[in-house]
Amino acid sequence: MTDTPTRRSVLRGLSLAVVAGVAGFVVARRSDAAKAPSSTSAANAYGTTPTGGQGQLLTALDKVPVDGGLVVDGVVLTRDAGGVFGFSATCTHQGCTVSTVRNGRIQCPCHGSAFHASTGAVLHGPATRPLTPVPVIVGNGNVYAE
Repeated sequence: MTDTPTRRSVLRGLSLAVVAGVAGFVVARRSDAAKAPSSTSAANAYGTTPTGGQGQLLTALDKVPVDGGLVVDGVVLTRDAGGVFGFSATCTHQGCTVSTVRNGRIQCPCHGSAFHASTGAVLHGPATRPLTPVPVIVGNGNVYAE
């Protein structure tokens, strides 16, 4: 014998699902993950040198290949004729660390996502969000995270 749900039990379940959905939406909208990344560009070409202990030394400028890049201390640094750019090395798809920078693309080895080397924009999914910019400063032959 099968129990057929009553109209009352169906309405209760539907009401509970709607309330849970609204609560989840409100919580998600207020989380840090829902906030847009900083609109400041991570590139500054050859900006000012950090003084007074500002900025964290990432690497020497000559270690960042032109038209390429490298990953250091959780930051992927890229370089082209326009300057040096910094982004979080954490892929926005599932949190893997991006591994290589070639031909203007930052590659994630886990699921194949690719990002634009000077903007961090998604070039190829499954990632749907760009890499988070990390402001960098170039000075005295070094690259610093602001």
